[in-house]
Amino acid sequence: MRANARVLVVNSGSSSVKASILERGTERELLEALIERIGDEEAHLSLSHEGQKIERALPRADHEAAMQALVEELRKLDLLEDLSAVGHRVVHGGERFSSPVRIDEEVRAVIRELARLAPLHNPANAIGIDAAERALPELPHVAVFDTAFHQSLPRSAYLYAIPFELYETHGLRRYGFHGCSHEFVSLEAARRLGRADLNLVTVHLGNGCSAAAVSGGRSVDTTMGLTPLEGLVMGTRSGDIDPGMLPLLCELTGRDLEGVMRLLNRESGLLGVSGLSNDMRELLEARASGHERAKLAIDVFCHRLARGIMGLTAALPRLDAIIFTGGIGENSPDIRAETLARLRVLGLELDAPANLEHGRHTHGRITTKRAPTALVIPTNEELMIAQHTLETLSRSEV
Repeated sequence: MRANARVLVVNSGSSSVKASILERGTERELLEALIERIGDEEAHLSLSHEGQKIERALPRADHEAAMQALVEELRKLDLLEDLSAVGHRVVHGGERFSSPVRIDEEVRAVIRELARLAPLHNPANAIGIDAAERALPELPHVAVFDTAFHQSLPRSAYLYAIPFELYETHGLRRYGFHGCSHEFVSLEAARRLGRADLNLVTVHLGNGCSAAAVSGGRSVDTTMGLTPLEGLVMGTRSGDIDPGMLPLLCELTGRDLEGVMRLLNRESGLLGVSGLSNDMRELLEARASGHERAKLAIDVFCHRLARGIMGLTAALPRLDAIIFTGGIGENSPDIRAETLARLRVLGLELDAPANLEHGRHTHGRITTKRAPTALVIPTNEELMIAQHTLETLSRSEV
């Protein structure tokens, strides 16, 4: 395989496809593309390449047509012939996949089977894989799983306290997600701090939020569980709730279980508490203007986040650093400061000027030099997927 091999990274959702091309060696992102509103009259492709912006309407395009349109644009830009592989983000790999795998018929079948554990994600991932393979049949395709990084969790961390037979027979356990992000920032933290034996809590904050305890580069606990609904408060997801609330929600709202699950996944979290928005930027602006429920939503978010971080430290022999990443984690000094203020017991001291600059001039550090420390490290899930794709193919060539 060429030293400067290029990988097309594909992240297929139910109504959108994100894609990028990364080059090994330079780690450059040569292209970024987004196809939105798939199946809708207003479906369209947006593409950016070396300063060039391309917009293309794709009315009522399905995943197949969307992928074909992307490939046509790659051909026009002379990017197609240099591709070495396609790496696909797949949300749920269950216990079957603890590392990336080259996609074949058996792998495709298991991804579809695991849709019972990730009904909102795996079906869309599978559709995207099928469309990409038909559009680019000459290239090897590799599946990189969000759950794989957390397959190192010990049983004490991944088992639910339910009848053990439900785990043995049906795989009901905690799996964790955002694995590529947690893995990337933990590796980058080790590089920046010059140590491989770090004990970290990595915190991915976006519309979806999760945190992980990482010891020596291995995930040993995490906040998300069987599905991405468990854990921290998120943009529209509730995070942890009392399961005894489910029948009561059905009774009080008049919804069936499917409707209540939609409420918890799509209508809760920051949106549900604030009644205003799932976007943290909007909520921070609203709070500054005196919006009480925006303030309440932020307070709940930061309290639950701090509690989640503290809980994860129980899985570590010591705490060397907390890593903030994701859209909110990288860009919101207020959320970082308010979360760290709730972690006073850990002895963290905020460096306010560094925090306001997102750690840009302090190698990411936003606390004083006392240990433990806190850093801001921008994530790069696409690069992680590209690297895993090439590593998987290199192993298969040996």
